[in-house]
Amino acid sequence: MRLDLITIIVDDYDQAIEFFTAALGFDLVEDSPSLTNDGRPKRWVVVRPPGAATGILLARADGERQTGAVGNQVAGRVGFFLQVDDFNAAHERMMAAGVNFVTLPRTEPYGRVAVFLDIAGNRWDLLGSP
Repeated sequence: MRLDLITIIVDDYDQAIEFFTAALGFDLVEDSPSLTNDGRPKRWVVVRPPGAATGILLARADGERQTGAVGNQVAGRVGFFLQVDDFNAAHERMMAAGVNFVTLPRTEPYGRVAVFLDIAGNRWDLLGSP
């Protein structure tokens, strides 16, 4: 058993793809035409950190309820955790790419951490080894 995908609701597929691939360095695994349950067109868009098993399904908000969840998928908490081998290099690269960090890097017992926002406004921890 393994966790294959999680979903992040976004406003726009292409802007989300650009953020996750260019700013975070993820791979675009799939971008295929698809249909909603009631037959309307949508896209099946999956991004994944290089070498990772678990990916993110980027789902464009459909309807008022989903639009309201964009950027608030975990009620304002940090809900996503990106572990990197070289914290300083990743942080510098992401800053240069315009990623919005809402905390300065700090050292905790579990390692280096800084909180950033994704393209939708969800909070992530960038994590590195202590």
